Amino acid sequence: MIMPVVAYGHPVLKKVAEEISPDYPGLEQFIADLWETMYESDGVGLAAPQVNRSIRIFVVDATAFAEKYPEAAQFKKAFLNARIYKEEGVEFSFNEGCLSFPGLREDIFRKPVIHIRYMDEHFVEHDERYDGVIARVIQHEYDHVEGIVFVDRMTSLKKMLLKRRLSDISQGNVDVAYRMVFPQVKKGRK
Repeated sequence: MIMPVVAYGHPVLKKVAEEISPDYPGLEQFIADLWETMYESDGVGLAAPQVNRSIRIFVVDATAFAEKYPEAAQFKKAFLNARIYKEEGVEFSFNEGCLSFPGLREDIFRKPVIHIRYMDEHFVEHDERYDGVIARVIQHEYDHVEGIVFVDRMTSLKKMLLKRRLSDISQGNVDVAYRMVFPQVKKGRK
């Protein structure tokens, strides 16, 4: 089932998400729905808070970057209860977008190497190191379960310059090719 993506300004995007257990109701179907929603929305990652569920799950499929970054070929994983416990290296800029911010892309600085503990969809524990574009995509989605959106990583000046565009996004004054929930749209308005 394709779920609507919540837009910037929705309160769920600012909450630190809760861990889940293997008996979380409908978990297998929810993860399948995350994948389906991500692909339908043309994303490379999607976190549960982006579909209005404040739980620590995100999915990543970095294969869209494979032509420029061969290490991204066939990188597809679900991350449950993830914790990035170490970041290394000199921060570098990379142009990011986000399904909760349709039409907005900005350069964001992040460290190139991460160490992350997480469980896969079968609740098998993993402790892994990632770098480059894979680390970048994971960091972006991980931020969502921490209540952080990518504009939070911009300078105050940059956020001020984007204030009008951010307002338009939260009010639904954007063209978007996938289903969304806009927090400041009044009921009955089309």
